[in-house]
Amino acid sequence: MSNAIVMRPLVSLALPQSGVARLVAQAALVVAGTLILTLSAKTKVMLGPVDLSLQTLAVLMIAATFGFRLGLATLLLYMAEGAAGFPVFQSTPEKGIGIAYMLGSTGGYLAGFVAMAAIVGWAADRGFDRNPFKLFGAMLVAEAVMMAMGFAWLATLIGAEKAWTFGVAPFIVPDLIKVALASALVPAVWSLFAGFAAKK
Repeated sequence: MSNAIVMRPLVSLALPQSGVARLVAQAALVVAGTLILTLSAKTKVMLGPVDLSLQTLAVLMIAATFGFRLGLATLLLYMAEGAAGFPVFQSTPEKGIGIAYMLGSTGGYLAGFVAMAAIVGWAADRGFDRNPFKLFGAMLVAEAVMMAMGFAWLATLIGAEKAWTFGVAPFIVPDLIKVALASALVPAVWSLFAGFAAKK
């Protein structure tokens, strides 16, 4: 069996090996992940005229740390919470809640977050999370897919030119910074664990 297939994401180091305890720990991590996503959505950073959230960074970090299954489960539960009317998204409840909000201007980006988690989680399961360059590449692909989905949906609502001007262009540099930060942090944590294990 290929070594790439049997590699585990970072969070596996903290999980019980088997049994009910492992399932409970996984469920707790998924719920905690949705709380982190909610907090990141509500945490805004002003960069000139652009109002940014930290949610992209949170999605990248959760996916790289949790791996494909738990990362995707976290994003799907987060979307389910939003669809049920919980104010978990960036502009809820001010600009609406539930399905109506999810079908609005940010709908494509929300769906893109799920795709982003799947791509980065898949890469983490194959050891990309140990190498900052490989992880950066995977996260860059995931970022491009998320942006493309967001742009495509927004373009159907306000036209391609406005969608690019307001929905993509202002976020390119900030999101590249988030990708670079996330792709550096996760391998650094792996290195710390490796160093600690070597000393034992």
